[in-house]
Amino acid sequence: MDSLSYKTISVNAATANKEWVVIDATNEVLGRLSSQVAKILRGKHKPSYTPHVDCGDYVIVINAEKVKLTGKKMTEKVYVRHTGYPGGQRFATPAEYLSKKPEFVIEEAVRGMLPKTRLGDHLFKNLKVYAGAEHPHVAQNPKLIKLNEIK
Repeated sequence: MDSLSYKTISVNAATANKEWVVIDATNEVLGRLSSQVAKILRGKHKPSYTPHVDCGDYVIVINAEKVKLTGKKMTEKVYVRHTGYPGGQRFATPAEYLSKKPEFVIEEAVRGMLPKTRLGDHLFKNLKVYAGAEHPHVAQNPKLIKLNEIK
């Protein structure tokens, strides 16, 4: 047989089958949750995965304030930012962020697991994180999935 009996199909923006997915972060470990969310955003769970194309799903994470961190990370992990002024380095722990802005902790963890390119910036926009159980994306008919169902 001289020719292949199959063809490799690359997905593009027009042919990508994108869905909406809801993930409940209640009592989930931050790193495990974030790696699964990054995989879904990337589209690696689909057989039609194409590395250079946004072929992943839209992900809605609810109950962000109920996420867990293992060990002493809640008090000893440090997020560093800079105001732009001399001596403007600021430090905060996940406990402080979870009380003020709980979405930040999940967003930062997922952002770190996405590519550091224009594609990664585009994929990050497909992530919606909410502190409570309510979200405004009911019209998209998202399906609720459990993290242990993802392969």
